[in-house]
Amino acid sequence: MSKRAVLEVIALDVEDAVAAQAGGADRLELVTDMAADGLTPSAATVAGIRAAVDIPARVMLRLADGFAAGDVERLVGAACEMREAGAEEFVLGFLGPGGDVDLGAVERVACVLEGCRWTFHRAIDRAADRDALRKQLDGVPGLDTYLTAGAAEGVDAGLPVLLAEARRRGEPGYEQQLLVGGGLGLEHVPTLLDAGIDGFHIGGAARPGGWAGPVSAEAVAEWRRVLGG
Repeated sequence: MSKRAVLEVIALDVEDAVAAQAGGADRLELVTDMAADGLTPSAATVAGIRAAVDIPARVMLRLADGFAAGDVERLVGAACEMREAGAEEFVLGFLGPGGDVDLGAVERVACVLEGCRWTFHRAIDRAADRDALRKQLDGVPGLDTYLTAGAAEGVDAGLPVLLAEARRRGEPGYEQQLLVGGGLGLEHVPTLLDAGIDGFHIGGAARPGGWAGPVSAEAVAEWRRVLGG
């Protein structure tokens, strides 16, 4: 590896954010309501976390369970509210009924982000055609990362896809960083690092007590140790 792998940790509140930074996280994903797989947090939570830690944080723009955009103007309003609260990086991703990328919704939200960096999240793992989705999104301002397990079922099932996509990095639609998350375990790390993958995303793995408990700085530190750096 020529550079330190990125370790991103899901944070629900200030306590999580402080523990994640103490353990060696490089970046946070800020969400609420993990029962719905992560929705947009409150502006107060975002502001509090930005005041408490100095590592980057990407804020989820997702207002309801599932991957439909819903009311795009509400999403735009949420994006503006998060920016006013101090957010500078984001996470989003919308699919249409047939599993194709909802390009209109993505572009509308990306427009109000005005070049802020953002991740297309695991909606890609539910897409009808991953390759087509990547190529349709190629060139959308700010998109620099895909959060993916390679398959809807998780990294165990998606590992062959992740390795194949890593080999294509640099091709049109594949310039973005692969951030692997979704059933990711420490046992997957050596294979992923060997493939040149340099982005890792953990949620439950940072919480020994489950989602009802806080992020553990010690658990994050173990991931940091295994990833190096």
